[in-house]
Amino acid sequence: MIPSLELKTVVDQNKKIHPHKFILWVAIGSIIMMFAGLTSAYIVKREQPGWTSYTTPLAFYYSTAVMLISSVTIFLAGKSFTERRMIRYKKLVAATLILGLIFILLQWLGFRHLWATGTTLHGSGAGQFLYIIAGLHALHVFGGVIALFTLWMRARNTRIRSYNMVPVDVVSTYWHFVDLLWIYLFIFFLMVQ
Repeated sequence: MIPSLELKTVVDQNKKIHPHKFILWVAIGSIIMMFAGLTSAYIVKREQPGWTSYTTPLAFYYSTAVMLISSVTIFLAGKSFTERRMIRYKKLVAATLILGLIFILLQWLGFRHLWATGTTLHGSGAGQFLYIIAGLHALHVFGGVIALFTLWMRARNTRIRSYNMVPVDVVSTYWHFVDLLWIYLFIFFLMVQ
């Protein structure tokens, strides 16, 4: 091969997006469309007669703070990984994992409060949408927790010394996405209740 063509091929390969990152962005696009549809349906349905509202549980405020903190810890974990500070990386991934579990617990407590105050899936109203939208988000966070657990286990494995940044980037991007998605949903719930 001609040297300039070899260089061009290497440069072209470096410009391509990794398949795992591409799949992640397609999934994020699909998730955005799903939540946009659900929040749009909420806005349309709330104009119907018999609509009942709810009060946002205090646990949702705390879970928002937890998600924001977890976004910082996953960012710092990625930075530690690129600096090859593996002990710090493992601790930050573990912290993000724990914060994700705390978020899910706080969501559960928020739903228990809603249930206790009479906001249920039955009947017509905001409660139905709140359970579905926030529940789906918590499910996506649980998927992120599984991915974080996998990263943490790989980092703990002393036999494997892989410094492949792709899994860290994919999990970090996904985690930031579910964080931003929750911020959007939380603000949406506060504005439309």
